Amino acid sequence: MSIANKKAIFFDLDHTLWDFEKNSALAFEVLLPKYNIAIKPADFLTHYVPANANYWKLYRDGLITQQQLRYGRLKDVFTALNYNISDYLLADLSDDYIRLLPTNNHLFEGAVELLEYLKPKYSLHIITNGFHEVQALKMKSANIDHYFETVTNSENAGFKKPHPSIFEYALTAANVERCDSIMIGDCIEADVQGALNCGLDAIYFNEHSLEAHPSIIQVNHLLELKNLL
Repeated sequence: MSIANKKAIFFDLDHTLWDFEKNSALAFEVLLPKYNIAIKPADFLTHYVPANANYWKLYRDGLITQQQLRYGRLKDVFTALNYNISDYLLADLSDDYIRLLPTNNHLFEGAVELLEYLKPKYSLHIITNGFHEVQALKMKSANIDHYFETVTNSENAGFKKPHPSIFEYALTAANVERCDSIMIGDCIEADVQGALNCGLDAIYFNEHSLEAHPSIIQVNHLLELKNLL
């Protein structure tokens, strides 16, 4: 795979540029006391992080709806903690979380420096499975929306990563050829393999240094991308 002479870069948003775990933790630190839920945020997050990842995989695979994702990931946490909560309170908490989450604006270290470096050299774009309204607020709150020419999400494309059609949609929206483009993301299945299966080159943002096939180009820190692009 050659990553030379590219013209367009497509980024995933959550867990790649926008620090979902940190911003999510901040939201729950506010919301659990607000709803008088007697659970320490750290204990809550111990269960929420894997539950959220699991529900996003189910959503990505088309096995659950957006609403089931938003409800189920929270319900499973309270069940695991043996904490009784009414469906009414759970619904309110879920809605409040979706409202509060995108107002937090923590990015991964080096994100802005990287975007400043890339912007004069490439057209920059987003491909995300996240929901349009929430993702737009995240980018605006973090003041990175102006770096990107297009934002493709699963709602406007009608498909979720790793389906080839969302990448096709993004390429058309950006008016670029796949041979001139590269995808960068944190999820091997959705971002990297999804892009490769569609004929796009890809770089794996492997923050946690997970085991990956040696043929996959990867970085552990965003600023390492400056040495590749």
